[in-house]
Amino acid sequence: MATAVILSPEEYTRLSEIEENHILLAEACERLEKNENSHRIPMADVMARHGITQEELDQMEDIAIG
Repeated sequence: MATAVILSPEEYTRLSEIEENHILLAEACERLEKNENSHRIPMADVMARHGITQEELDQMEDIAIG
């Protein structure tokens, strides 16, 4: 049984992000399952309501939240 693992900081960050993404995906799947029969608004409708175009979204930079 291993008692220690040596990783570079970059590899640790990469693995941590993979774990975080997995947790977020599981949470999203659970929420979708719970709300399976609820009313949904298509993304295109939300964007139109707020005057947002797909081109504007494509031009935005990614941001880190947290």
